[in-house]
Amino acid sequence: MTPKDDELFDAPTPVMVLVRPQMGENIGAAARAMLNFGCARMRLVAPRDGWPNPKATAMASGASPVLERAGVFDTLPQAIGDCDYVYATTARGRGLTKPVLTPERAMQQARVLAAEGKRVAVLFGPERAGLENEDVARANAIITVPVNPAFYSLNLAQCVLLVAYEYARLGSDTPPEVLAMAGTDFATSIEREKLGDHFEDRLAEAGFFHPPEKAQAMRLNLRNMWARLHLTRADVQTLHGMLRQILRGQGR
Repeated sequence: MTPKDDELFDAPTPVMVLVRPQMGENIGAAARAMLNFGCARMRLVAPRDGWPNPKATAMASGASPVLERAGVFDTLPQAIGDCDYVYATTARGRGLTKPVLTPERAMQQARVLAAEGKRVAVLFGPERAGLENEDVARANAIITVPVNPAFYSLNLAQCVLLVAYEYARLGSDTPPEVLAMAGTDFATSIEREKLGDHFEDRLAEAGFFHPPEKAQAMRLNLRNMWARLHLTRADVQTLHGMLRQILRGQGR
């Protein structure tokens, strides 16, 4: 392991606790989902097929370090004994008095707790039926994903991914929208102005600005359209070329 790997495993991210997981492939897929979003601390409670599991390693691919450092426990109380706050993921009502949160809200809380030095755990149940009430009762709060009520079954790795994603997203400074410029720049104001002149000249020759009393408003709308389009220099050059080719095709 590199020093960078050590930093990742020491980061105060939530401990993802897979309770009685059944298939090694799902454990491996959960590890991949975790590492995609910077979460590396996994614990396993009584995995059905024992541990280590070669199928989990094969599915984990580059995330095998998560599996190599995963803690393995016989019981849930052992797995969460050192945790300060525990969330249980479940899609159905349990008849238990507990806060029920979306993944976003839960991970907001988790970040606050982590900043205070608290250890947070998230419980995920076995694939067939999810967590049992005895498991959920040991949690401080419940996470429920707002999925289609007519089909609320989530794959284990999918559920892990949703929680890990929300935790990572809430700590990311990635802008919500960027524009890939593909090697060009935005057109300048004068370049847009000349393009507008070119179009207006050709449209006027074609009799577009009719009737005359509406011509000024039509020209204004065109100028407004060019400004809204956020054209690049390459766009402007292409549009000029299109107009010139149309004229050549007309023999002018």
